[in-house]
Amino acid sequence: MEELCRAYWYPLYAYLRRQGNSKEDAEDLTQGFFAKFLERNYLEHVSAEKGRFRAFLLASLKHFRANEWDWANRQKRGGGMIPLSLDWQDADSRYQIEPADNLSPDKLYDRAWASMLLEQVISRLQNESATDGKARLFERLKPFLMLGKDAIPYAEAAADLGMAEGAVRVVVHRLRRRYRELLRAEIAQTLSDPAQVEEEMKALFEAFRV
Repeated sequence: MEELCRAYWYPLYAYLRRQGNSKEDAEDLTQGFFAKFLERNYLEHVSAEKGRFRAFLLASLKHFRANEWDWANRQKRGGGMIPLSLDWQDADSRYQIEPADNLSPDKLYDRAWASMLLEQVISRLQNESATDGKARLFERLKPFLMLGKDAIPYAEAAADLGMAEGAVRVVVHRLRRRYRELLRAEIAQTLSDPAQVEEEMKALFEAFRV
């Protein structure tokens, strides 16, 4: 649970900022929420009907903000409870470069969640490649993971890497397959029903189109 919270806290911070909270107040709310969330083990209340951890986390934050956050008596970030160690400077920098559009806080939350999920998957694939001694190869081919097959410049990459084009095609095919496997696994751990993976994948990629 703590691992999931560490991976997906930023979307909540972005949601609070888009709601009009200052940097400091959004930090306090996010830290206080997670301290309470972990202390009370809120996940015990997630049922199969509620489904997505993404939706449950946001609903829990809204409840916390409306009913439990004591602005007048807070003693420090996290309300005096043991906090998660979160990178606030990185969060603020990330928020400052969010698209300056009219996305609602809820829509921004979904987009930020999708971005964090893809970053988690890319990081795991990068670590696997480094372990196999293929870090340089991965960095060169990483941009091809989300390109359409017809748009991938195999010949150019082969020339840069000093490889046969056919060999590059095989490596890219394997990377893309592994990427999809890791993406499905990452999504599955945030769902109470594994059968919802395809539906959740569609919803997350739709977040980039709004």
